[in-house]
Amino acid sequence: MKIDVKTTKEKIIESALQLFETHGYHAVTVDTIVKNSGTSKGGFYHNFKSKDELLFTIHDFFITYVLDKAQEASEKWHTPAERLHAIVKSFVMMFEKYKPHVTVFYQESLYLGPEFVEKVEKKRDRYKEMMFSVVKEGIEKGEFRKELPVEILSMAIFGMINWTYRWYKAEGKYSIEEIADIYADLVMNATLTEEAKKKESYQSFFLTNQKPGRE
Repeated sequence: MKIDVKTTKEKIIESALQLFETHGYHAVTVDTIVKNSGTSKGGFYHNFKSKDELLFTIHDFFITYVLDKAQEASEKWHTPAERLHAIVKSFVMMFEKYKPHVTVFYQESLYLGPEFVEKVEKKRDRYKEMMFSVVKEGIEKGEFRKELPVEILSMAIFGMINWTYRWYKAEGKYSIEEIADIYADLVMNATLTEEAKKKESYQSFFLTNQKPGRE
């Protein structure tokens, strides 16, 4: 039987997520994190220069995940519609793995120092530009509605999905896969031209005849 042994870094991050979410970043000290995680101060500073860097690392987990998934979609799929569908679904699926990370980051990001804010913004800008690029290509190729401005459509998608961290529960009525399908249906129905919606290869984007929800 395989035993899951967590590294010192994993123990510290897991403990910090729990403490930050419960008490807030500012109220939690390195000593508290070390004690709660069963590690040592030496172990903490071997992995992180500061509590600031720990908070940055928490953000980096989920932004790196969605960036990698967007890049995969770009390489795997051939049309803008297929890429947008894959990006939306992977963005939603991120909450299954990183909901605590997202929650803590949005609650506590104002405490990040300037050097880490700059790094965060660079990665977020990369993701934003990838979305802009897919939407722009979709409009240029006649798959997406030309009356929808690239920036507004893209930011609307981000805004809708980002808010999921406030209400998603793993034990809720809908699984994360079902929620991803629902979001994808909403986005693709709103974005595709009527002609593109009729393409046989795009029918899997929609919830028609499906019955989402847990029994």
